[in-house]
Amino acid sequence: MYATGEAAFEDKTIYALVQCTRDLSGDGCNSCLQTAITDVLNCCYFSIGARLLSRSCYLRYELYSFYGDTSKSPSSTNDQGASGGKKMRIIITLMVVSACFALVLFACFIYCLVNKKAIKRVRKGISRQANTRIDADFPRIDFASIQAATDNFSDSNKLGEGGFGPVYKGILSDGKEVAVKRLSCCSEQGSEEFTNEVLLIMRLQHKNLVKLLGFCIDGEEKLLVYEFMPNRSLDVFLFDRSRRAQIDWNKRVNIIGGIARGVLYLHEDSRLRIIHRDLKASNVLLDYELNPKISDFGMARIFAGTEGEANTAQIAGTYGYMAPEYAMQGMYSIKSDVFSFGVLLIEIITGRRNAGFHRTKRAPSLVAFAWTLWNEGNPVLELMDPLLKESCSPDEFLRYLHIGLLCVQEDANERPTMSSVVVMLKSDSTTTSLCQPQRPAFSVGRFTGHCKTSCPSSLSVNGLSISNIGPR
Repeated sequence: MYATGEAAFEDKTIYALVQCTRDLSGDGCNSCLQTAITDVLNCCYFSIGARLLSRSCYLRYELYSFYGDTSKSPSSTNDQGASGGKKMRIIITLMVVSACFALVLFACFIYCLVNKKAIKRVRKGISRQANTRIDADFPRIDFASIQAATDNFSDSNKLGEGGFGPVYKGILSDGKEVAVKRLSCCSEQGSEEFTNEVLLIMRLQHKNLVKLLGFCIDGEEKLLVYEFMPNRSLDVFLFDRSRRAQIDWNKRVNIIGGIARGVLYLHEDSRLRIIHRDLKASNVLLDYELNPKISDFGMARIFAGTEGEANTAQIAGTYGYMAPEYAMQGMYSIKSDVFSFGVLLIEIITGRRNAGFHRTKRAPSLVAFAWTLWNEGNPVLELMDPLLKESCSPDEFLRYLHIGLLCVQEDANERPTMSSVVVMLKSDSTTTSLCQPQRPAFSVGRFTGHCKTSCPSSLSVNGLSISNIGPR
């Protein structure tokens, strides 16, 4: 059963069709279509048309009429008794009403897209409207200046390369050092990320977020110009033994605290409520004094104040840092960033990669191994980076590991908020009470059963107290 409709918004007419299989009830049809409408927002934000087909329902919208005179649902041809025919007509009516209701919701969704001018963006690249919108709000640097600054994008100036494209060091005409991200010509996803990153980061200002100095769109060339970070990214230091020796415990505490404050700003303190969605060691840059700055906002998403979570059909991120609900179901929220932060914290204090940790019969990852040692009461100090033994006390290491394990619990609702994490990091270990962490999400390489966190009954938001911390 299906329904069609059209609606005029601004200078566009939106044509849409929704359809459900006959085995669905009216409520089931409505639920299926509402889920499909939500998926459109996440997978097709930059599209001027879309088709989504699920197991039991289908929807499509375009800026042109793609259907004939099908606004009415076909009538039943069942020749069974009058009673059966009447029943069938009732079922058909309910399904068509549900489909029409879903179509109205879908039209409202399209209206929101039009108001945001997203419907005017073409599938390939960035439209003139987006270019003008960015240009009006943010400094533009001409391509010739960037080309000269990077010595025509010389390999000797190449700092690295990611999914977006290569990154180069450059020196502008005024002597200022910059980092230039150049969109790869074959990166279709990068075009969307380019616009997303510029429109987001130009509204953000925090000492623990990398500063975007300008952008350039010149034909097929799309470039982002950032402040230059001489010590590159955290992973360069963290996973190289000789360089890791340069970051003692105090420096690591400063890095952890800076990252936490940066994420807290994104979640609660900025004008926009932002979920980063790709927090990892390689996306944390270090300045001359090894202060951390979060970078790469291509995957970030803005949340409205009343939204708790959202979902997407297109999973993008880095396995090992991705929260289980996001990796397996496409659901993300501020607690997804908390999970990534917890993984990163444990990597920083142990000097080991979570994803590259050697597999054992006891645990498949660094996070899972840390929790196994903690839960069984075994010495977790064997996880401490040997380079920290002179600068870090056992109690401090245990407290930070405890906080990290709280952040990576499977149940997103049991993870602390970043504001709570910042408070825990600042608190003295002799006056802090923490919940007991439960099994992390990927402790056996897949989802585990849901567990509840065991917290002291006397725990309060503003008054925390305990004498010391240790494994269970």
